[in-house]
Amino acid sequence: MRRAAAGLAVALATAIALPPPLLPHKAHAAGVERHAMDVRVRPITRFRIGSDQMRFGALEFAGGLEMNATSRHFGALSGLSITGGQSGFIGVADTGFWITGAIRRGTDNRPTGLADVVMWAMTGRNGTPLAGKQDADAEAVATRGDVALVAFEQNHRIMRYRLAPGNPPQWQGTSPPPVPLHELRRNQGFEGLAFAPEDSPLAGALVGLSEKSLDRAGDIMGFVVAGTGASFEFSLRRRGDFDVTDIAFLPGGDMIVLERRFNARAGLGMRLRRVDAAVVTERATVDGAVLLEADMRHQIDNMEALDVSIDPDGVARLTIVSDDNHSLLQRNLLIEFRLPDRDRQAAVVGE
Repeated sequence: MRRAAAGLAVALATAIALPPPLLPHKAHAAGVERHAMDVRVRPITRFRIGSDQMRFGALEFAGGLEMNATSRHFGALSGLSITGGQSGFIGVADTGFWITGAIRRGTDNRPTGLADVVMWAMTGRNGTPLAGKQDADAEAVATRGDVALVAFEQNHRIMRYRLAPGNPPQWQGTSPPPVPLHELRRNQGFEGLAFAPEDSPLAGALVGLSEKSLDRAGDIMGFVVAGTGASFEFSLRRRGDFDVTDIAFLPGGDMIVLERRFNARAGLGMRLRRVDAAVVTERATVDGAVLLEADMRHQIDNMEALDVSIDPDGVARLTIVSDDNHSLLQRNLLIEFRLPDRDRQAAVVGE
């Protein structure tokens, strides 16, 4: 691996830390259609089909939903950020849309439904919607305060938006990811994007992982950009035929990696790995313990989006959402797991 080009690192750091002058928000939003919708849900009470098992190694299944909406735009969800504690969310679809809404929860904090769901077309420099799959293929979102960064593939770039409740996010800047662009596969660029906790070994840095853009050793390319603008590359050990679809950070700083597998022999699969943040250093190739491996015997689909939030009792909650590709053969799922601190030692689960 090579150190990222200095010019790209500075450009990305500028997009993260130094927003350009804001345009009038109402003018920006005027031409963007608001798609409000009702979302119908079916509760998922068991993760393993036909089984009462609730414990999966270090994880506790904490409920889920199968979702369908009254809008044709709903679906294709590829990135997620939980907001407002655990009451809201903002996400992106790889069809070039934002989605926002509220997660209804029961007394045990299990998800029971979605409310106030709205989608907007994503916009670019001139405030008009992104056009065509090449430019609108949003794959990951990372939020901090009123800033959202979105990773796109095909036309590989990271775009910065300003968030304002009740309004579509406002474009503020665009930068290339701080890696050599020629090494990114056209449709397998950065699908994982997240800010590390400020008090973690990565000290609030922005971290990205590609889906299946590989280094010379055949491992998955990633990057880290600090608030100072300094950046470096690292790699995640590729294990089996799983590809990365998202990342998120636990409060202590460890990185959770969501992975997906699909092939004719084994079918559809999902995996979660936990990576010690202290080992994510320049030119390192990192690995992590498998928290969960699931197949079609479980309630999964094309699981693409991940975020971590904290329950009222202090336990980390992993929220995972699927991308249905707007296919009648796939489902929009939201599933959640709890990861108690006492289970720092993770076990491989596949049975």
